[in-house]
Amino acid sequence: MSEPNEATFDIVILGGGSGGYATALRAVQLGLTVALVEKGKLGGTCLHNGCIPTKALLHAAEIADSTRESEQFGVKAELVGIDMAGVNAYKDGVISRLYKGLQGMLKGNKAITIVEGHGRLVAPNAVEVDGKRYTGRNVVLASGSYAKSLPGLEVDSERIITSDHALTLDRVPSSAIVLGGGVIGVEFASVWKSFGVDVTIVEALPRLVAAEDEESSKALERAFRKRKINFKVGKPFEKVEKTDNGVKVTIAGGETVEAELLLVAVGRGPNTADLGYEEQGVRMDRGYVLTDERLRTGVPNVYAVGDIVPGLQLAHRGFQQGIFVAEEIAGQNPAVIDEAGIPRVTYCDPELASVGLTEAKAKEQYGADKIKTYNYNLGGNGKSQILKTAGFVKLVRVEDGPVVGVHMVGARVGELVGEAQLIYNWEAYPAEVAQLVHAHPTQNEALGEAHLALAGKPLHAHA
Repeated sequence: MSEPNEATFDIVILGGGSGGYATALRAVQLGLTVALVEKGKLGGTCLHNGCIPTKALLHAAEIADSTRESEQFGVKAELVGIDMAGVNAYKDGVISRLYKGLQGMLKGNKAITIVEGHGRLVAPNAVEVDGKRYTGRNVVLASGSYAKSLPGLEVDSERIITSDHALTLDRVPSSAIVLGGGVIGVEFASVWKSFGVDVTIVEALPRLVAAEDEESSKALERAFRKRKINFKVGKPFEKVEKTDNGVKVTIAGGETVEAELLLVAVGRGPNTADLGYEEQGVRMDRGYVLTDERLRTGVPNVYAVGDIVPGLQLAHRGFQQGIFVAEEIAGQNPAVIDEAGIPRVTYCDPELASVGLTEAKAKEQYGADKIKTYNYNLGGNGKSQILKTAGFVKLVRVEDGPVVGVHMVGARVGELVGEAQLIYNWEAYPAEVAQLVHAHPTQNEALGEAHLALAGKPLHAHA
């Protein structure tokens, strides 16, 4: 007897990345049946060519720097070189262990049907894969993103590459131009500099990591100058030519930069082409799926999560949206996700971490006269001195009101963003955080000290 070419589920999910698999896991906890459609590997961009591999490279870069600078700490060590085969084996080992764990979790769950293949939305309630239709009482679009390029800039995967190619390089290039000074661009620039590469970042906007608070950008630019990472901001890309030894990039004003490689790091685009979304009435804008605050697309019982929804393209945003949609479908009426309350971390050296509003956005929202800021320098923090890192914790608060923004720069500050997001999301006042005890000596103390100062009772800081 042949297998029927249609099956029905409570939810059909198109995409098995962060947003898609989080939807599946939460949905089955709530007693729903799920079909999870994925054409590539479960785990998506984040696990295979995004968050996890880049952070593994950044850790290898940190080890290289620690070895190079070990004498500062009284340890005699010598950096002989970077073995890219060894670095890649370490990175791939991390991915492999996480992938096996995720596969086991998803494939071992009897309420989740994993469908391997290219899915397409063929009706408002159905996804088709290789001629078989999977009908859902609800459909969740979670098709993720891809590494973008610019018009007229052809990626050849050899001299002109994206972050996907950069993650599998089998050599350390002698020099590189990074086109784009956002999160992806500054992270790769940081890795490559630690590996001994001569790096130049080209950014069209007036500053690096332009989405962050202006003081964080300035601090990163200072640190990059000290590390001899070159950058040119306010300089839009004009053209690239191949040379005998690599590439020559022309930027605004006719200035040229030459290097062995050009990394195109101009962001990620939504993976929505030819998936049938618009034909089924899903509202789109420049390839993104438009939703309301409850992640509904406007087509009954069709939701969207993750990188295809306009906003921050972060794995943990995808996880949270997936959980939200599963609970929404199950009738739990979950609280709407505050996009500003999603923590943001850039894992270069030094790290940047933030949550809530920048000073400029807070002034726009509340009025300049209603906003107070406080900047606590990590020079006064014992653990930061031990680590030999510089930076700050900056608080943005509404006068006689809560803290509405936390911005941090320095080694390992990404680990502090957990408390920072609680402060923002629970609308804490400086005096409330000031009465909490922060362990000494930790970098976490810097958050406590900043709130003590902003509450008018500084300890190791000037108010």
